[in-house]
Amino acid sequence: MAVVLAWLNARVVDPVMQVFGLTLSSDCAGARSRKQLAFSAALGLTIGIFPICGTTVIIGGVAVAALGARCNAVTLMVLNLAATPLELSLIIPFLRLGEALTGSDPFPLTSDAFKMVITGHASKDVLLSIVHAMLGWLVAAPVVLAVLYTVFVPCFKYLVGRFGGIPSSPRTPMKVV
Repeated sequence: MAVVLAWLNARVVDPVMQVFGLTLSSDCAGARSRKQLAFSAALGLTIGIFPICGTTVIIGGVAVAALGARCNAVTLMVLNLAATPLELSLIIPFLRLGEALTGSDPFPLTSDAFKMVITGHASKDVLLSIVHAMLGWLVAAPVVLAVLYTVFVPCFKYLVGRFGGIPSSPRTPMKVV
């Protein structure tokens, strides 16, 4: 068992910690790093639940390009992609929230409505429902981002303290052949 744990530390935990750039430092740079990771994780999840499938990677890439060094691109994109099941489960709540905000009639989610969408007879209704879902996300996103950031700051503080700093496995120089 110890051999397996040592291998996991050397091959999985240490490289992930290096990618995230976690440090055990308690100075201002270490605190900034933890907050940056928390912000990147919260933003990645918030963008990841955008209700239009297939667009979250593009939106995440634009966010990384716009924020530059103020966010951790790896954290943002990994959590963006990990949020896909959550994205799929939140499409209908975002749709209903957008409909409630505009006072529109609910888009019917029945087999007959699906057949109309497939045959092209409900294209206006589908576009309107997409707009409603985006509106619901737009209203919910700042709240989701703030809550996730508040939750992630202490989590990353703990993780950096627990896993950061000195690698858990010894480093050996690579041999040149």
